Amino acid sequence: MTALIDLSVAANRRSPSWHSQAGGKGRRLKVLRRLPCLCLGGFGLAFILSLAAGEFPDLRSVPADLVVPPLVIDAPQPGVRVKQTLPGYAGTEVYHVLYLPTDWRPDTRLPVLVEYAGNGGYTNQYGDVSLGLPEGSKLGYGISAGQGFIWLCLPYVDVGRTNLCTRWWGDVEATLDYCREAVGEVCRNYGGDASEVILTGFSRGAIACGFLGLHDDETAGLWRAFIPYSHYDGVISWPYPGSDAASAIERMQRLNGRPSFICHEGSVERTRQFIEASGVTAPFTFQAVPFRNHNDAWILRDTPARRALRSWLAGVLAR
Repeated sequence: MTALIDLSVAANRRSPSWHSQAGGKGRRLKVLRRLPCLCLGGFGLAFILSLAAGEFPDLRSVPADLVVPPLVIDAPQPGVRVKQTLPGYAGTEVYHVLYLPTDWRPDTRLPVLVEYAGNGGYTNQYGDVSLGLPEGSKLGYGISAGQGFIWLCLPYVDVGRTNLCTRWWGDVEATLDYCREAVGEVCRNYGGDASEVILTGFSRGAIACGFLGLHDDETAGLWRAFIPYSHYDGVISWPYPGSDAASAIERMQRLNGRPSFICHEGSVERTRQFIEASGVTAPFTFQAVPFRNHNDAWILRDTPARRALRSWLAGVLAR
């Protein structure tokens, strides 16, 4: 049977941040350092009144406690988010974004959060905007608070292989090749632990966790776990080949029992029903994010959903 865990109603636990300490055989054990608990009043009056009225509040009703570092053109160094291009794409507009955590050291191994962005050209009535670029991603920074994890934001490579694709997949094979090469480079050159690579993404990027991340056996073998936020491969048919449920379920077979933390604004019920009906056996954890927004900036706020996600990831990496 499919293992299902529902964290939609999360306890108001203390908020974890990450720190690491050296372990045997050069490996690092991830442990949680507890931060002060955010009391209910910290969520803001608008948030409380919206919940009381049975509505999902705007995420801006909760103050952000994290700010994603600016993107710079520089050599990688701790606490800095930099733009890089693989050697094979020199002279093109194709690039990825790399962040080394504040506690990064050249002689240590760290887990890697690999992230895909949402579709570009997106706006809605709540002021949510997605440009579809690697630097617009936020999940990896919010999950890690900039500590204990290398954060790699990948591109979708456009047809022609000279630019980024900001809507859907572009050249799928080129996008997959770039993914595999960039992950390998981070593990070889920056101390990424190849056995602790986590795939995450928002919207299009959430679908990418399945459509790209499980596209073939070689790519699927990269990942320790999956964190799709807002959408899931196969739940909705989109305007590209292979978006149907049967194709997605075939890709899901490549999970091979690895865990997923599946979250969505408002409700995650539709995805839960799809997975329950799929027959795929793997540990799936579901988490509703109690905001109305289609926006990954929720992860920059101290909420029970973020605490649940951090706690889940700590447990995955401890196994």
